Amino acid sequence: MKNKEIAEIFENMADILEFNGDNPFRINSYRKAARVIRDLGSDIQSLVDGGNLKTISGLGAGMADKVNQYLSKGKIDKYEEIKKGIPKGLIPMLKIPGLGPKTAYLLYKELNIGSIKELADAIKKGKLRDLPGMGARKEENILRGIRLLEESGNRILLGDAIPLVERIMSVLKNKNVSLISPAGSLRRMKETVGDIDILVGAGSGAKIINDFVSGPGIDEVLACGETKGSVIVAEGIQVDIRVVDEKSFGAALQYFTGSKDHNVHLREIARKKGLKINEYGVFRGKKKIGGGKEDDIYKALGCLWIPPVLREDRGEIEAALQGKLPQLVAEKDIRADLHVHSKWSDGSAGIFDIARAAQKMGYSYIVITDHSQSLKIAGGLSIAELEDKIKEVKDVNRKLNNFTVLCGAEVDIKNDGSMDYPDRILSKLDVVLGAIHSGFKQDKNKITGRIISAVNNPHVDIIAHPTGRIIGIREPYEVDMEVILEEARKTGTALEINSYYQRLDLDDVWARKAKQKGVKMAIGTDSHHLNQLWMMRLGVGVAGRAWLEKKDILNTLSVAGLIKYLTK
Repeated sequence: MKNKEIAEIFENMADILEFNGDNPFRINSYRKAARVIRDLGSDIQSLVDGGNLKTISGLGAGMADKVNQYLSKGKIDKYEEIKKGIPKGLIPMLKIPGLGPKTAYLLYKELNIGSIKELADAIKKGKLRDLPGMGARKEENILRGIRLLEESGNRILLGDAIPLVERIMSVLKNKNVSLISPAGSLRRMKETVGDIDILVGAGSGAKIINDFVSGPGIDEVLACGETKGSVIVAEGIQVDIRVVDEKSFGAALQYFTGSKDHNVHLREIARKKGLKINEYGVFRGKKKIGGGKEDDIYKALGCLWIPPVLREDRGEIEAALQGKLPQLVAEKDIRADLHVHSKWSDGSAGIFDIARAAQKMGYSYIVITDHSQSLKIAGGLSIAELEDKIKEVKDVNRKLNNFTVLCGAEVDIKNDGSMDYPDRILSKLDVVLGAIHSGFKQDKNKITGRIISAVNNPHVDIIAHPTGRIIGIREPYEVDMEVILEEARKTGTALEINSYYQRLDLDDVWARKAKQKGVKMAIGTDSHHLNQLWMMRLGVGVAGRAWLEKKDILNTLSVAGLIKYLTK
């Protein structure tokens, strides 16, 4: 799949155009196209082959032509044109979180800095702090951004890894491979993963490995043996496959899923029981007593099978030994997506189409939460537009059977802590999400105070993406989450697990603390396109890693149950 490559080129083009002071609308069109392509659920080449590329909402004719050009020529002429005169090292520099094209332009113009290395060296020598808008704190933030960029460069976002591994596994399943599973941190649903690991149980591995390395989308074959194969796929990601004997598949799956700390703890328990466990099975002396099924490992140690998302050695083994594991929330328990954008703001689909897509996913209702008026860059709705949208929601509901659309809004929490709509307007909405979209660099007291103000507004039901992070791009803003959790507990305000793959915010650590304090959680995909609705799975994964159960999640309520909870 060339999706990621093309999306990155469009993002680079937007950065370069902004660096050069180009038209903001043109810059945003490239960013929007990048987002649409990156989030496509299917191979962009297949869309071109089927003549469906120009039907994609959010991808104009000009962008579609550039996609066609890249797929046919391996390059985009416009990209090659605007790169001229730009130092090669400057494009990676524009990816530093917190730097921004305007600052990069200042550094290039004043200090001739055109690479990340030159920038880091200049900061160490204190060369930046006398420039306009600079200073010691700005230098520190840029260095932190450089570290964040370096750390994220070796990791794959979970939302990128899952479609990729499923594509590879489907190819192998079509060749009659039935005992197959992802392993490693992907199976544990960590927000980012290293290399992708796939495990297969079979009597002979040579043909399976050959089918794997010769499959579609393979850029480079690193290894091709009898039991292990390793490739680089078109997305630049390494994927490893390992074939083990079927009688050891369960033991190998447990072993290669990890985590390391979880496995070490299990081996300690096994040793005390006179047992030995490894990737081949469970042994008492030389006698193998299990290993074909993963459950064999846990049963031999006298504990319940532990879901992969819990295997981080955070108390799950003790709970399993006592028979007290939580009944984790599952995708089948989810009745609605509580955070979706429509064409009314910056989404690409109409309300009726979103409702039909959600109904096909098995949901019984959906909450449409378009942006509020201050967020003009995202098409935020004026009060008059919001009232028109409320009327449309009512019209759509009259056309639907056994399904309900709730009219919500993602309302900005302004810099002074007030909401972007007055209370008389908020009271007309079914669901109100309070969200911060500006002032990220305010100090902890200011940011925390803004969120507390929203939590205490009787019309605010949920705080969206509470820490504001974007994985590998923007660190969480400074906020005292302990204080927020305590205030949310008092007011009954829910906090969101935003399951858009670049956010996953709240993360599993804070979501578990929320559960411990009795704070309800709401999962929302923050979808702007229909092909992003699948990311509910990512939010459920975060919830599972946080030990959340059905009772902890607002999405598991019926529409009547949700309204009752929000209006009590």
